[in-house]
Amino acid sequence: MSGATGAGGATGGLAGGPGGTAQQPYGGQTPPPPSTPPAGGFSQPTTYAKGQPTPPRGTRVPGGPGGQPRRPGPPPSGGGTGRTRKARLRVTKADPWSVMKVSFLLSLALGVIIIVAAAVLWMTLDGLGVFSSLSGTLKDVTGSGSDSSGAFDLMDYIGFGKVMLFTTLIALVDIVLMTALATLAAFIYNSAAGFTGGIELTLAEED
Repeated sequence: MSGATGAGGATGGLAGGPGGTAQQPYGGQTPPPPSTPPAGGFSQPTTYAKGQPTPPRGTRVPGGPGGQPRRPGPPPSGGGTGRTRKARLRVTKADPWSVMKVSFLLSLALGVIIIVAAAVLWMTLDGLGVFSSLSGTLKDVTGSGSDSSGAFDLMDYIGFGKVMLFTTLIALVDIVLMTALATLAAFIYNSAAGFTGGIELTLAEED
């Protein structure tokens, strides 16, 4: 009976029952607790020995949360010169409506510039006395200096009003012609681009 009791006590001690004391495995030391992922979802740091190859980016890490692969970080910014990126594009179609609007505005601006330039030039020449000297020279050449009734007056032909009227007519014709020619050129380009593929451009962008 005593032997059976001793065996039962030993068995209860090994099993950790109420009648005995649980033995300490691992040579009398307390076993480490099961590894749990830390708060925040970050994995435990991995230590590699010197010379040991590291796994490439994107591979699954056993200690990571849920076995998810590591995301590759941003590429290192080079401190040297920037890299030039190039793109080859083709202009296959030009919208005639947009070409007409742009050409109309440009021709209108050019017409205004012509009118203003003509007015400034006429006033500058008149202030310098160019027209009066030309009128006197023509009167002397034609011999009508004493006869004022039949004298030739240059200002009747190149007066400010007539010059501005003539310049305005030229500006209006320029607006109509430039707008019409640009729109016609857009139609012609679209027809030619259908056969040739259009004009090829190379665009470069520096980082």
